[in-house]
Amino acid sequence: MFQQQSGIGSLLKDGGKHFSGVDEALLRNIEACKNLAQITKTSLGPYGMNKLIINHLGKHFVTSDTNTIVTELEVMHPAAKLLVMAAKSQEQECGDGTNFCVSFGGELLLRAEELLKEGIHASDVLKGYELARTKALEFIEPLKVWSCTDARSAEQLEKCAKTAIASKQLGFEAPLAKLVAEACAKVMPPSIAKFDTDSVRVTKVQGGSPESSFVIEGMAIARGPSGVITSKEKAKVAVYASGIESQSTETKGTVLLESAEQLQNYTKGEEQRMDEFVKSIKDAGVDVVISGGSISEIAGHFLNKYKIMAIKITSKFELRRVCRTVGATSIIRTGPPLPEELGYVESCKVEEYASTRLTVLRTRDTKIATIVLRSASPNVLDELERAIDNAVSVIRCVTRDPHFLPGAGATEIEIAHQLQNFGATVPGLDQYAVLKFAEALEVVPKILAENSGHSHVDAITALYAEHQKGKKNMGIDVDSGSLILDALENGILDHAQSKTWAIRFTLDAVLTVLQVDQIIMAKQAGGPKAPEGGGRDDD
Repeated sequence: MFQQQSGIGSLLKDGGKHFSGVDEALLRNIEACKNLAQITKTSLGPYGMNKLIINHLGKHFVTSDTNTIVTELEVMHPAAKLLVMAAKSQEQECGDGTNFCVSFGGELLLRAEELLKEGIHASDVLKGYELARTKALEFIEPLKVWSCTDARSAEQLEKCAKTAIASKQLGFEAPLAKLVAEACAKVMPPSIAKFDTDSVRVTKVQGGSPESSFVIEGMAIARGPSGVITSKEKAKVAVYASGIESQSTETKGTVLLESAEQLQNYTKGEEQRMDEFVKSIKDAGVDVVISGGSISEIAGHFLNKYKIMAIKITSKFELRRVCRTVGATSIIRTGPPLPEELGYVESCKVEEYASTRLTVLRTRDTKIATIVLRSASPNVLDELERAIDNAVSVIRCVTRDPHFLPGAGATEIEIAHQLQNFGATVPGLDQYAVLKFAEALEVVPKILAENSGHSHVDAITALYAEHQKGKKNMGIDVDSGSLILDALENGILDHAQSKTWAIRFTLDAVLTVLQVDQIIMAKQAGGPKAPEGGGRDDD
């Protein structure tokens, strides 16, 4: 015990590691975060590149969605994990702006590294960054250029969702934003603050083009019914959570059959009970039965006999949504439903799109709307679904705060411009950190310009020239040959609250990384590693 190495290493078990100081600990952490930001940067904006990720289960993802990228990468470095957590907090809070979080965080740490190498102490960088964050959040307020005045207007909601979709699916933003706006307007509750993103569902159908996608008032279940009945109009619905089958006994027993007559009579009692059960459902006026478990063959026979449409849903979450859609209560007993447990559908029928059978439940005053997405391949469908999820999340944010800022990098450049003016007035070494914060904000227009094929130097110079003239809405033009455009006139809008939260979360992660001066790692738990090339039992 007393013959170990000296210093902190003597406190740790054999195999423990310890790094300290700016060079060993801080710069290593910054390097890890910069590497993570390097991955996500190229995916920012409408012309962002996709990443092909194969996760530990061998599943392929082709995506430019930062939340999916950082989740599937399974980042192990503790400092880079802080940036990942900031991005995930942003996803939970706003559902959009995750790429900004990681890219801006990486850029802030890169600028901090430059200051540290110049000999400025980490505490001065921290104070400067905190001061710059407070000022940046103040500068956001007067930059608000548009507000969604009516959250039930599909036209205004379309304008809100368009930018979020265009950043992932440029070219499809018009039809997809229209679908999202239509679906959200249909399910908007009387108190708009109670809008829930779970109210807008997505069902994917392979085949067709995104322009042929449509919205259903109700739910579309991607499977056919369990019986022969495929259509019902104005029907009462019973939802059985535990399935429709005869209950087996808790103990096992052996039955000895001695004659053909006994064999015939053996199942008659079971058939009779099932007949009575299904008849009691029919007598309650039920025309559609939805089961959360299996439907036995004998139950299926009697449901067909009494012309009751049967639908099987294996997911308990999906079953819960169906109950919300039709207004039914989930039943967990085997017996006829009570009148108050029944739901109602205007129509329940099987529709076929591109060889995919959908069971469509349409209701009045629906609490759930479904967007049926169509496209050629599963990867494209997954990307379209992620874009729609982002857009619905933006609309949820709009129900809390209706204000928008100019997009296309205009807000970032304007804040950077004002911070540079403010930084010149800050005394002491904090000034360097404030100016570096302003430089880091240039990362958004810089990446937008680079990803769309412009020279980022020309683009940022042109932007600063316009913003000094007082044109605060000028941003990067990614679509045409010109460098810059008016973001407000072109309908490129970023949600103000999302931007505010992104800056807060990113700065929290960055300041935490900069406050670390020692890394102490205990020895990993577990036995010896498996031999290379597999163990003895592997064939």
